[in-house]
Amino acid sequence: MAKKEDVALRASRGRSDKALGYRLKRLRSETMKPTSAPADQSAEQQDRSVSLELGWGRLLFAQTFETNEELAGALGDEGPARRDIAFYIRDPHVLLSMAPQELFLDPSHTYRLDLATYRPSRRQPRGFFIRRLTSEADANAVNAIYQSRGMVTVRPDFFWTNRDSRAITYFVAEDDQTGDILGTVTGVDHRRVFQDAENGSSLWCLAVDPQCRHAGVGEMLVRRLAEHFAARGASFMDLSVMHDNDQAIALYEKLGFHRVPVFAVKRKNPINEKLFTHPPADFDLLNPYARLIVDEAHRRGVAVDVTDAEGGFFRLSFGGRSIHCRESLSELTSAVAMSICDDKAVTRRVVERAGLIVPEQMEAVDDDEALGAFLKKHGRVVVKPARGEQGKGVAVGLETLDEMKSAIRIARELSDRVLVEACFEGEDLRLVVIDYRLVAAAVRRAPRVVGDGHKTIGELIEKQSRRRAAATGGESRIPIDDETRRCVAALGYELSSVLPEGEEVVVRKTANLHTGGSIHDVTEKVHPDLVKAACTAARAIDIPVVGIDLMVRSPGQPDYVFIEANERPGLANHEPQPTAERFVDLLFPRSGVKSAERALAPRA
Repeated sequence: MAKKEDVALRASRGRSDKALGYRLKRLRSETMKPTSAPADQSAEQQDRSVSLELGWGRLLFAQTFETNEELAGALGDEGPARRDIAFYIRDPHVLLSMAPQELFLDPSHTYRLDLATYRPSRRQPRGFFIRRLTSEADANAVNAIYQSRGMVTVRPDFFWTNRDSRAITYFVAEDDQTGDILGTVTGVDHRRVFQDAENGSSLWCLAVDPQCRHAGVGEMLVRRLAEHFAARGASFMDLSVMHDNDQAIALYEKLGFHRVPVFAVKRKNPINEKLFTHPPADFDLLNPYARLIVDEAHRRGVAVDVTDAEGGFFRLSFGGRSIHCRESLSELTSAVAMSICDDKAVTRRVVERAGLIVPEQMEAVDDDEALGAFLKKHGRVVVKPARGEQGKGVAVGLETLDEMKSAIRIARELSDRVLVEACFEGEDLRLVVIDYRLVAAAVRRAPRVVGDGHKTIGELIEKQSRRRAAATGGESRIPIDDETRRCVAALGYELSSVLPEGEEVVVRKTANLHTGGSIHDVTEKVHPDLVKAACTAARAIDIPVVGIDLMVRSPGQPDYVFIEANERPGLANHEPQPTAERFVDLLFPRSGVKSAERALAPRA
């Protein structure tokens, strides 16, 4: 009996010793004192003055630099169009004193995940899977996601060169059905970089495509990287996150990350400018379409005066010239051109005379016979208000007279005149034309949800709508209205129906971003005849900035019909195409590439 008690006592003492050791180790890692090496390894074995090239800039490991003067000097060697980060700084106030005019304290928090206590999730990815980056196509897709999130892009060959690196790990999330890259994350193994005495690792560049329709992509990327480093025997995984990124912080804390007093310092440059200077007044109140242009102008040194943030109005001034804008609508667009675009029937007549192919159209009348004859001739029709934007009041694919009359009634709430058009089967293509040249082409896809076998279609729509709103700054939501109910009913379901797992349902026929649609870049694939049609339409209307909407069988085929022209096209969500850059080029040609290159040049 005494022997059993002795064994139990020793086991209990062993567990207590382990717990105490863990607490001491965590306490040591979270204090402001320099880090300590484990008992079996000397910190002297670490490499010195280590900086790791990551494509977008260098990651400087502050603990490997002997003095703050040396670290400040290394930061001063930052190249043009780069974003170097000095990480693991315990005394940032001292480092900043070395070069107060050049360096600033990054307004971010450092979070740490203890891999010894991390527990993988039993939940598996749905609709996508996580794998290594393996091709140049992957690299290009990752860059497109970086650009959509306002991050510094990386040369594709850099990804390719480091695809088998033991120090840098790239994971991507791929859609099961389409093969699209949905998200990416980068991991750094500190032990392989500089013989890290603490045996740590870190997470960088977590980004998910704003158009992604699957939930949990970011979480699964973080978990996959954590499990990768845990399998390698790393002690922890750190990351840096902006202090006001509440959504990301909530995710990290849910996964078990905790804050540690470790800081990052960066160099003052045009890329980092918004982190160390105050943005223009009311900048945060601007919508994403206005903010994108203001960001580009601010980066070039163009003066910005936000005149009405809620309406998206701002004034840009450069070199003695001042232009008032509302998002992408500027004083360079005439009132005549704007009025042509405002009335869809007028737009149709103007572009038809210029030689574009347009669908047959009639004005909606209170005559069932006339409506019925038009429907019988074309089989399926589109109803839309003659004036309006953002897809409001538009109903697509109507097949019965009752559906037509109901859609006409709804459209008349937005415009006195309502149009009925022949329905062209295919994809919705938006072509952004600036200065009468194509800048971006994108297919706009209607909102859809994928069943999980548990949630109703209504619940799936609400969940998808929240994700779209979060990804677009509140600009994209899926309305639950008569049009949504009609589309769902046409498929044999109701909003209360539970959708079988894996089944995909299109819940609206219109593909506008504001009604939950998603945008997919096809600029490199678009057929020359479609480009010619868009530029011809812009010249016919005589408008310098315009979004031309065509229905096409495929972006790579010449068949199309003209739908409408938008005098204030949204320039956001067209990554990686330089829509904001070309817009500011139009307004202020002398602020363009050469001026930007001079601004980003390294110090003499």
